[in-house]
Amino acid sequence: MVEYKDTLLMPKTDFPMRGNLPVNEPKIQAKWEEMDIDKLVNERTKGRPEFVLHDGPPYANGDIHIGHALNKILKDIINRHRSMTGYHVPYVPGWDTHGLPIEHALTKKGVNRKEMSVAEFRKLCEEYAYEQIERQKAQFKRLGVRGDWKNPYITLTPEFEARQIEVFGRMAEKGYIYKGLKPVYWSPSSESALAEAEIEYKDVKSPSIYVSFEIKDAKGVVPENAKFIIWTTTPWTIPANLGISVNPEFTYAVVKVDDNLYIIAKELIDNVSKEIGWENVEIVQEVKGQQLEYIVAKHPFYDRDSLVMVGEHVTLDAGTGCVHTAPGHGEDDYIVGKKYGLDVLSPIDDRGCYTSEAPGFEGMFYDDANKVVTEKLKEVGALLKLGFITHSYPHDWRTKKPVIFRATPQWFCSIEPFRAQLLEAIENTEFTPSWGKIRLYNMIRDRGDWCISRQRAWGVPIPVFYAENGEEIITPETIRHVAKLFREHGSNIWFEKEAKDLLPEGFTHPGSPNGKFTKEKDIMDVWFDSGSTHQGVLVERGMKYPADLYLEGSDQYRGWFNSSLITSVAINGFAPYKGILSHGFVLDGEGRKMSKSLGNVIAPEQVMKQYGADILRLWVASVDYTGDVRISMDLLKQISEVYRKIRNTLRYLHGNLFDFDPKKDRVPYDELREVDQYMYMRLQEVLKQVRAAYDRYDFSAVYHAINNFVSVELSAFYLDVAKDVVYIEAPNDPARRAMQTVMYDCLLTLLKILTPILPHTTDELWSYLNEEEPSVQLTDFPEVDERSNFKELKEKWGKVMAIRDEVLKALEEARNEKVIGKPLDAKVVVYADDEEVLSLLNDDKVDFKQISLVSQFEVHGSRKDAPENAIALEKTSIVVAKADGEKCERCWSYSETVGQNEKHPTLCARCADIVIHHYE
Repeated sequence: MVEYKDTLLMPKTDFPMRGNLPVNEPKIQAKWEEMDIDKLVNERTKGRPEFVLHDGPPYANGDIHIGHALNKILKDIINRHRSMTGYHVPYVPGWDTHGLPIEHALTKKGVNRKEMSVAEFRKLCEEYAYEQIERQKAQFKRLGVRGDWKNPYITLTPEFEARQIEVFGRMAEKGYIYKGLKPVYWSPSSESALAEAEIEYKDVKSPSIYVSFEIKDAKGVVPENAKFIIWTTTPWTIPANLGISVNPEFTYAVVKVDDNLYIIAKELIDNVSKEIGWENVEIVQEVKGQQLEYIVAKHPFYDRDSLVMVGEHVTLDAGTGCVHTAPGHGEDDYIVGKKYGLDVLSPIDDRGCYTSEAPGFEGMFYDDANKVVTEKLKEVGALLKLGFITHSYPHDWRTKKPVIFRATPQWFCSIEPFRAQLLEAIENTEFTPSWGKIRLYNMIRDRGDWCISRQRAWGVPIPVFYAENGEEIITPETIRHVAKLFREHGSNIWFEKEAKDLLPEGFTHPGSPNGKFTKEKDIMDVWFDSGSTHQGVLVERGMKYPADLYLEGSDQYRGWFNSSLITSVAINGFAPYKGILSHGFVLDGEGRKMSKSLGNVIAPEQVMKQYGADILRLWVASVDYTGDVRISMDLLKQISEVYRKIRNTLRYLHGNLFDFDPKKDRVPYDELREVDQYMYMRLQEVLKQVRAAYDRYDFSAVYHAINNFVSVELSAFYLDVAKDVVYIEAPNDPARRAMQTVMYDCLLTLLKILTPILPHTTDELWSYLNEEEPSVQLTDFPEVDERSNFKELKEKWGKVMAIRDEVLKALEEARNEKVIGKPLDAKVVVYADDEEVLSLLNDDKVDFKQISLVSQFEVHGSRKDAPENAIALEKTSIVVAKADGEKCERCWSYSETVGQNEKHPTLCARCADIVIHHYE
């Protein structure tokens, strides 16, 4: 006796419904490791055009955070896509390893660097950096990021440092490197100069003071007994005052208040009066700022002149229009002071304390001096008003402590000589999003010289020697020699040997008659390290230069994008990248910045333990990463639902192909039924859409296109319709093989186009297929297939689906009215007037009964003939009734043929025929 259920061709697959990703992904990754998947991929694509996404180095300290995960997953999606669409994609991950955080980390661990030599301390820094690299490497690999993890680039390696020295040398040779005494951002907490990229701004409360300066020589322009008024929020810089700046174009007024005469900008009289509390103000004279030039004022409490100078930097935004000028403590001050031949006085030491150049304040920390200086001004009668304001102030991004502007001898890279070339290079770069171009252009247009020296131990030394007479020595010969030494021994040799042992053999210099030399103690800014990676990685390893793409967070416009551009244009005249792609920051579910104090930090490790890397990767693909993005466990839960839908659809497709051999059973396109051709056409449209979205780095468009296709086109339509054919018909029935052909194409196409995003899942399912390649990563995206009847098919089936939607609406209404339970319980009678609708309803290539999933489907005449109980819709009127006949035990359809076959009385004629001919 045949068991009817055994004659149904139900899906069979060992691919599990549940991903159990936290457990299974590490197993899949172990398999990749064993296969050396990165090597296999690169061997397969050798000879293709190269695509290089150059990795911006994360800093080797601490666990990776969710921003790192967003960044590395985006890179991995791009690299995987490119290697499956015609490119050879070598990807070398890297790390930034020098700088203050590692010095701080060792200090926290109890290392006392004062008890050891610089070389010994640096050795400990190197060991710590390598430990951190191994830790982060494991975490990046756990995200499923593919790359040359066995041979990453590391900025502390000898070959990298040697290339960096060469970059410095070539810039020096062109005259772009100089040593100068000028104000730079100085961090007393780090005891080092900082670059703009190492500064962050926070609100602070500062004193706000108005101070009067008496006149020593009025040059006959204004009354001798008048006083200039300045305003400042940094009283501690008053001991360094050497001048007062005014704008040559402004009108200045000598005002009488009580018995005093003061000089301020005319436009600011009301503001100043309000601030200081003046009531009766009388203007006694007006002069142009230009006329005040070279008037000599007196310092409020030192026996020192304060020269009146003119400068365009003076504005009417705040203050008095007369600007306190300390050339050692401000960039504008320095520039105007230099023009007038003033000294660069900076009476503050490395720790932020006054030196003997500030009598009366020596040894005092600058911030504590604010109060003392203000009291001194009050004592001498120069303080007109003390208040407090809250304003944005620069801080050291590592120690989070305030920084000051302080003039110290530093090494600089001069930007002006090649600024035009830099701006041209930006013009020739592709930016995603496009606003990145304006941002970087404006930064480079407005930036000053780059301070590249740091007063620390852990970094690449500045390769400069000094002769006995103090002359700086940077020659092509010395640079070549130092680079060679670093390549052989690493940069620690600089700290282990004397200057004479680091110079080429027999080196002489007219400034050293006794043959004695000293060496520079400062190291290079770490942005110079990472800014040299185009040489230390791309050129060093023979990769494509310039790279196709640099991809980092939007903070890198002032960081890595900026420093890499400067070094590359300086030595080669072009940008190191053809394109820049930037992403935003990761915020919590409510759009707040993540912080330990708020308790809203989501770590990648936490997500992978709960959901797995593929869920995190799917989240990355789902968001518009060009702005700030949000993440929370609730959002990830929603993403995991989408993942489950995708996974189960792939599983269902696979299950229905258990007896399908594409080599034998494939049905040619022209022999497919129209519904199958329509589905194949939709697959090609999605493929085309997805390929274009990947090409423009629009992964959320990839996500939505695939998700929509899987949920709407496949699950809610084709795979639902297919059950009546694929389960019920005989194994080799042409309609069944036709649907399996389309399912096979859907499965393979989806697996391939999902691989850049969900590599663990697609590779897992691939292992259940009988394909030649051992991994889906060793395949290419399918090419889009364009058929001559696609246009016509799309137009026709768009209308068919609109009619089907009306049938489904009517069925839903009938179900709510309890007329039927399931659609198979129904008989549908359609009435229509429109010629085109009727023609489609009667088209023998469109099986409305099958695509509506009902037992009976009839088309009657005009809508005016429709009975009262018909449901009136836009194009049709529809009656849904209980289907005629009995329910077939095998296919569950109702039919009047059930009971006609004596041998199989519970089956309809179709099922009886299949059972008799194929299962008995």
